[in-house]
Amino acid sequence: MKRCLTHLSSLLLLLIASSCVNATEYPLPPENSRLIGENTTYVVPDDGRPLESVAAAYKTGLLGMLEANPGTDPWLPAPGTKLTIPLQMLLPDTRREGIVVNVAELRLYYYPKGGDRVIVYPIGIGQLGANTPPMVTRISQKIPNPSWTPTPNIRKRYAAEGKTLPVTVPAGPQNPMGLFALRLAWGAGHYLIHGTNADFGIGMRVSSGCIRLRPDDIKALFDSVPTGTRVQIVNQPVKYATEPDGKRYIEVHQPLSHSDRDDPQTMPILLTSGAKKFINSGLSDGQVIGDALKRRSGMPVLVNSGEPEQATLPYSRNQQDSDALPSQSTP
Repeated sequence: MKRCLTHLSSLLLLLIASSCVNATEYPLPPENSRLIGENTTYVVPDDGRPLESVAAAYKTGLLGMLEANPGTDPWLPAPGTKLTIPLQMLLPDTRREGIVVNVAELRLYYYPKGGDRVIVYPIGIGQLGANTPPMVTRISQKIPNPSWTPTPNIRKRYAAEGKTLPVTVPAGPQNPMGLFALRLAWGAGHYLIHGTNADFGIGMRVSSGCIRLRPDDIKALFDSVPTGTRVQIVNQPVKYATEPDGKRYIEVHQPLSHSDRDDPQTMPILLTSGAKKFINSGLSDGQVIGDALKRRSGMPVLVNSGEPEQATLPYSRNQQDSDALPSQSTP
């Protein structure tokens, strides 16, 4: 009987996954609006599956699930636990074109030409010592069945762990780059958006600096993104917006740590001048915002002080589109 229930739970999760195939595609809001999506809930069955299985079924990332559900065991969530699935978000405050990656929230936004939709993918990014840097670039090459040639920096890091890498890993199931790769033109072309052969790591800092997607997600992106597509990588742990109906939202993610000593839940978050202005406005509830900055749930929080303002405010750009840091040699 228990085995039958386990199979039934697994089947249920598969049905959820199939029903959520298009869950990451949202109608694109007008320029003066940035709020998209709706959160949902999920009750953990007694099937022994890790949190990554739920995250994958709902097309979201593991750390995003943990931000939304603090204290949840990532390996064995307690049966009966009601989880919040963080599918509501604010669009990054930057140009809506091509691919936009916000490393702080571990999401990739793709704006197909036509201007009527945005597709959101969870991603893995560079680990400590191999950060995925901010940049503005383009897709220079589409590579099916890529091989992997580790850079000297990657070899050095693996050697420090007692591991020896081959000169080249050929295309195939053992290749950590998966079956599809999009090369970025920035620097020496070492940075790529690619797949993976692992069943974990999406929504985490696990790569050597590249941007990693789940196999079905990279295939969908690879099939739809043309060469030459604009790519912008930003780092926005705090997003905020005033919607056309006057409602004000702030979305706070754990900032990326700089060393092993950093605690992303408590380390300071650097605020832009625009964020400070939004927070200090008389239209914002300072107590609610303070709680949001402390909680860091990764989900939009309504922060109006009193009744929402009814005037429609213009879409703002508080961060430069062209901010980029010096190149790193690690892909």
